[in-house]
Amino acid sequence: MKPPINPYLALAVGVITVSASAIFVKFSASSAGLTAFYRLFFSVLFMLPLFLAKFTPELKKITKRDWLFTIVSGVLLAFHFILWFESLNYTSVASSTVLVTLQPLFAFLGTYLFFKEKVTIGAITSGIIAIAGSFIISWGDFRVSGSALYGDFLALVACAFITAYLLFGQTVRQRVSLITYTFLVYLISSITLFLYVIGTGDSFIPKENSDWINFILLALLPTLLGHSLFNWVVKWISTNTISMAILFEPIGAAILAYLLLGESVMWSQVIGGGVVIAGISLFIISERRIKMREPAIQK
Repeated sequence: MKPPINPYLALAVGVITVSASAIFVKFSASSAGLTAFYRLFFSVLFMLPLFLAKFTPELKKITKRDWLFTIVSGVLLAFHFILWFESLNYTSVASSTVLVTLQPLFAFLGTYLFFKEKVTIGAITSGIIAIAGSFIISWGDFRVSGSALYGDFLALVACAFITAYLLFGQTVRQRVSLITYTFLVYLISSITLFLYVIGTGDSFIPKENSDWINFILLALLPTLLGHSLFNWVVKWISTNTISMAILFEPIGAAILAYLLLGESVMWSQVIGGGVVIAGISLFIISERRIKMREPAIQK
């Protein structure tokens, strides 16, 4: 069956929309917690009609264990956004987005610790390369200011949270549809962020009226359109290709930050970012090769 649109074009649009996420956050004058809340809240509102129309019967089939894992995933996603958005107040878009792309390595560590997956020489080598790149970025930011290094640290912790969110969600997704799981996770994240905003004493009224536009664009473009396109193109394009394409997010974000925010890019960020992307690329390629060999070994 021929796809209705070119899947590679759809993949490119997905990468661009996801790359714009940090830009919309930078444009927002509101706090990280409030920006994260409205991003998820509007995402839930936009998904609500579809969920009510087709997916509510699935709620009865969700087990207690899956409910627990879904709730944990939603809380983890909420704090990922808080920490990542907060990191953008201290460090550059380029540094923050590159460090968040270390997620595959955190996932590898998580699956090794909790699921006892085997450690390969290729994974260790690529991990060392990617970590070296993050040190280059952090060293360059340290020379700029201590606050930039603090922003890098927040981005790394945010990366750990999104990895934990994915690890908890992967078992649930085997039994629950994408729409139902995504809607519930976003809903739980919204509730978590709602309580967080109340707890911090922040106002639910944005500092500037233009922030409403940023909130809606964050929900529509990187959250719903970007990730939906990734889920759609997987039918036509290999997961390996999609994973590699997503690595262009920090490059796209850095270009957009340069054009729209006037952020300069330091050589340490260029070199370190290149090393990180190279390391993660090697990691993804080596992992895919192992998975391709597994069926042949089992036979």
